[in-house]
Amino acid sequence: MAENEADLGGTETTPPMFDKKEEAEAAFWRLKRASDEWREERVKRVLAQEDEGILTTLSRVVYISSCILFDGVVLAQVPVSMGRTLAAWSLFVILLVGTIKLQRDLYEKWFGVDISQIDFD
Repeated sequence: MAENEADLGGTETTPPMFDKKEEAEAAFWRLKRASDEWREERVKRVLAQEDEGILTTLSRVVYISSCILFDGVVLAQVPVSMGRTLAAWSLFVILLVGTIKLQRDLYEKWFGVDISQIDFD
């Protein structure tokens, strides 16, 4: 209401101007904060895997490699065998998404690490 009265009285209220330097600095600090959070999460995962045995580490590599081979070789046969039609590619995408979700769930179940006990503060 007061703004309308000021406009009617002849005085205009100007919106605050954005300083490009301040905006750039704020964007930098937001990006740095997000990067620091990602880095801290990654360091925690590496530290949690530090006490693992060699068998678990090799199993993780074998599992990921076999998932990539299955997705790239076996599932790729769907559109090749069905004649590369739109239906074949649609079925391939549906199967690929479902397979990747299942593979991620199994990876978390078998190879997931608990990082909740690690605190840097």
